[in-house]
Amino acid sequence: MIRSELLQALAKENPELRAEDVERAVDTFFDEIAERLTEGGRVELRGFGAFSTRYRHARRGRNPRTGEAVSVPDKRVPYFKPGKDMRARLNVD
Repeated sequence: MIRSELLQALAKENPELRAEDVERAVDTFFDEIAERLTEGGRVELRGFGAFSTRYRHARRGRNPRTGEAVSVPDKRVPYFKPGKDMRARLNVD
């Protein structure tokens, strides 16, 4: 699902809201998650999962096009851990 499909689904589920209000709500939701992660925090949505960041050490990488060795600096990367309910929904037998 892409962002526009999400907006359409939310607008369809909530016909009393204008499209601009739905878009503003989605933007606020994602902005708040991004802001919390930027601050080094964690966002937990019960039943869905938790967003956090993980630290990756600097390393030597390789340019896939040329094969040349390159230096990859240390960085923080986003990480998502699905919740128990989400895992159960994904693994129904």
